[in-house]
Amino acid sequence: MEEKLSRVAKTLKPSPIQQLSFLAERTSNALNLAEGFPDFPAPQHIKAAAVSAITSDFNQYRHVQGICDLLADKMKQIHGLDVDPATDIAICCGQTEAFSAAMFAILNPGDEVILFDPSFETYETCILIAGGVPVYVALDPPYWTLDEVKLSNAFTAKTKALVLNSPHNPTGKVFNMDELGLIAEYCRTKDCIAITDEVYEYIIYDNEPHISLASLPGMQKRTIVTSSLSKTYSVTGWRVGWAIAPSCVAFAIRNIHTKVTDSAPAPFQEAAVTALKSPPEYYNSLREDYESKRDFVYKSLWKMGIHVDFKPSGSFFIFAALPETCKLTDVEFVEELIKQAGVVAVPGCGFFHTSNDSSENVTTYYNQYIRFAFCKSDATLTSAVQKMQQLVDASGHLKFL
Repeated sequence: MEEKLSRVAKTLKPSPIQQLSFLAERTSNALNLAEGFPDFPAPQHIKAAAVSAITSDFNQYRHVQGICDLLADKMKQIHGLDVDPATDIAICCGQTEAFSAAMFAILNPGDEVILFDPSFETYETCILIAGGVPVYVALDPPYWTLDEVKLSNAFTAKTKALVLNSPHNPTGKVFNMDELGLIAEYCRTKDCIAITDEVYEYIIYDNEPHISLASLPGMQKRTIVTSSLSKTYSVTGWRVGWAIAPSCVAFAIRNIHTKVTDSAPAPFQEAAVTALKSPPEYYNSLREDYESKRDFVYKSLWKMGIHVDFKPSGSFFIFAALPETCKLTDVEFVEELIKQAGVVAVPGCGFFHTSNDSSENVTTYYNQYIRFAFCKSDATLTSAVQKMQQLVDASGHLKFL
């Protein structure tokens, strides 16, 4: 039957993140800093709302319009955007389905989609399944800056869309206003659709605001905003997300969602209403807690000889560079870290892709980065650092660096 598989299915490989998590499960007392989900409880008031919804028998196919109403209010309050909750929002099974449905809604075979590299692996897969062609624009390390020449060269007559993830996975970069303005300018002048992934919109540090690309002049009518409950409310398994877009696009996404999955989980949609009504204190506390975790892991890695030239401005990941003297690749380093310290991280090579710009040689650094997720309890992070510190040699570095 293998020959009957589709071209895309034959090329798909298991996620290295999931593979490492499976390895962690088989390793006694391993601490998982690989996957981006919390190991601490979700907020009690949100869990209580889900339990109440289940016991109240909200357990069948369902669309909870209250989610759309609250999201429209937030878009107005935070970004100054007028969104019609009745026509401009599609509730989906997490941001991943919202993103994939957006790709199915806008792409025809051969349409090109620009992505910034490194990038989250799901984007490429969704684009390929929809028949699109990913085109990568490499961000420049160590600060992952956007180069206008590279961006300009990526556009062709076949460019249909551009994907922007900010705050960014895996680097923790938050695109600044100059970069957002540049992206918006090219989207407008090249008649390009923007699809944003804003799941880390509330996890942003150093008192900086989150700026949605849709809020820039002329961009709301050409932007599909995707996000979810997952990261903000520590419920990655609930699978409630959304796409906010011009009504004709939102209508198409909603139709695709309905035909593929029918509805997002009903009781968790009900609980989403409670989550989205959380007071400002909740979001402030979320940001402060994650900022404290970021600083702890950032300082600890430096002390062990793992270079972190770029301190993340958002998300809950640190993308650390191996020192030039390290003879191990990122994969080899992660394997040693699991075997010797019982700590699991993610090799950066899974986030890098071959650039269409032949002048950009990503291969010079694609296997030199390690991603650590710090969306874990303080006890987990402290224990992970202690395990790693036990391997620090007399020079103050991990002995296998």
